[in-house]
Amino acid sequence: MLKESRIYPFSQIAANITSRVEPSDTELDRYVGLEHLDPESLKLRRWGSPADVIGQKLRFWKGDIIYGKRRAYQRKLAVADFDGICSAHAMVLRAKPDVCLPEFLPFFLQSDLFHQRAMEISVGSLSPTINWGTLAVQEFPLPPVDEQRRIADLLWAADDAIVEYQNVLSKLENLELSLVAKHTQPKDDWQKKQIKEFADVAYGLTVDSFRRNLKTEKPYLRVANVWRNSFDFSEIKNIGADDGDEKRYCLLVNDVLVVEGHANVEEIGRAALWEGQIEGCLHQNHILRIRIRNDKEIKPKFLLTFINSPIGKNYMKSRAKSTSGLNTINSTVLNTMEVSIPSYEVQEEIMEMIGEVENAKAVTKAHLENSFALKKQLLASSLGG
Repeated sequence: MLKESRIYPFSQIAANITSRVEPSDTELDRYVGLEHLDPESLKLRRWGSPADVIGQKLRFWKGDIIYGKRRAYQRKLAVADFDGICSAHAMVLRAKPDVCLPEFLPFFLQSDLFHQRAMEISVGSLSPTINWGTLAVQEFPLPPVDEQRRIADLLWAADDAIVEYQNVLSKLENLELSLVAKHTQPKDDWQKKQIKEFADVAYGLTVDSFRRNLKTEKPYLRVANVWRNSFDFSEIKNIGADDGDEKRYCLLVNDVLVVEGHANVEEIGRAALWEGQIEGCLHQNHILRIRIRNDKEIKPKFLLTFINSPIGKNYMKSRAKSTSGLNTINSTVLNTMEVSIPSYEVQEEIMEMIGEVENAKAVTKAHLENSFALKKQLLASSLGG
């Protein structure tokens, strides 16, 4: 923070707007819940309807900031560009312009300086929450208004770039979904085969106490690691394995991995293609592995695309069994899944077309990550920590 900054209690920086509304008794047509706020983003991209919720909600006006006071560690806030109502688990904050410019306040709330204090004053173990009475008396340094304007101009330019890349990414994702839906629709000259006719389906290893005593440990994939068309490697666990396990459960390049069970039926059967990202990696029994016997008949990438297509999703949902809140499929469901297979040349054309969109998405994501990194650097250098 700059040397000429002055110290203010937060109550002098922003007002807490507490106007309440009954969802059933309002002409406002948009409801914003915490689930509609994206971490690190100031843009509202989605919302619900007041008809979807009950109980008193907070009224907000265009230009107000909706700040998630519950689970504040998620860093959820957005600047409203319309009037509406929002969850009572949020605060509606409005800058006091004599001390803090409205265009500066959102970035101040995103800064590490504010976030660290918010964490310190949050109360509750399961869902830490910030109380206005506690926040109001917290003191923070703020630069003069003219300096706030300079900082805000810089940060809004960075944020505009982020929003632009997010919009491009959203359009590319919609284009990809459209291409997948269109090019997995069966044609009269396509073959129809069950997966068991051209591939082997296998369960992974069972995670049990016996494996704790084995000397050799190997990395293995869990449901949390396998997403639709991608993997999350942020947490890879190890498990005890013997030579037989390594031979039986070790993943090979071009294995298609399918999630066998999930609480959300929409996530049943989500699949990703293994490309050897982790050497010697195994998979647990809640991940079904498809290994194609002849990749000159069907490309692994095409099979993956078919499984993740609307046809594949509907097939998985229609055959999922629900027990104790968990939706599951089994190897029989996967083995008997009928796949419509075009000629190898057509498969290559389809995958090349979709691949171009995937490459564009990858480039856009890289630009987006760089823009986020630049904004964080600007926040740190301008507002401190």
